[in-house]
Amino acid sequence: QVQLVESGGGSVQAGGSLRLSCAASGYTYISNCMAWFRQAPGKEREGVAADCSRGSRTYYADSVKGRITLPQENAKNTAYLQMNSLKAEDAEMYYCGASFVGGWMFGRDDYKYWGQGTKVTVTS
Repeated sequence: QVQLVESGGGSVQAGGSLRLSCAASGYTYISNCMAWFRQAPGKEREGVAADCSRGSRTYYADSVKGRITLPQENAKNTAYLQMNSLKAEDAEMYYCGASFVGGWMFGRDDYKYWGQGTKVTVTS
């Protein structure tokens, strides 16, 4: 059974940085994709970044390009999202998705597994 657990969310001042983690169990990250999405209350979940085969292919939403990266660390089956120069509009729940089933890399329905999310708050 695949389980995804996000961590690293919290409160940060505008302009600051956070690194989110997504630890996967029962899932081989290197042979598939993991993606980060975010969702604000009352809004649809939107894709932020995606990483296939541990950095072989990466994708970023236009809204975060230049501020967000997908660092590759040694931890097996763990994905990371490094967020810099955070803005107020980045304050949302962040979710990781795994097992891309095909379609659009940032399609909500194109990932089979989801974590419970981690909350990011940006203060001014």
